[in-house]
Amino acid sequence: MKTKLLHVRANVSNLNRSISWYEEMLGFKVTALWPPEKPNYAHFEIDQGAIFSIMEHEKVPSNGRFNFYVSDVDSLWEKIKDKVEIVEELFDTPYGSRKFTIRDLDGNELGFVQE
Repeated sequence: MKTKLLHVRANVSNLNRSISWYEEMLGFKVTALWPPEKPNYAHFEIDQGAIFSIMEHEKVPSNGRFNFYVSDVDSLWEKIKDKVEIVEELFDTPYGSRKFTIRDLDGNELGFVQE
């Protein structure tokens, strides 16, 4: 069976605070908010990947890890390492990749892997 993952979501406790964090810390850009009259859900623009979104929800963290493949993991690490909660520092994996993992404001794990 062929499958394709198109959308993932992390739960957050405060939508506006989290939007600011994802934009400022990681450079993500909001492309949609829902519902229009009182948003509790935001989509972010990410080149050539699954849609990543956050939703204000009582169940935080989402208890998963979201791995983002980036073109320059070393530069991103240097930019944010002193500003975030680190789960795994930048390292070379035994299977040939280079990555690090952080937590967002609500404890969701975000991995960044060299593309």
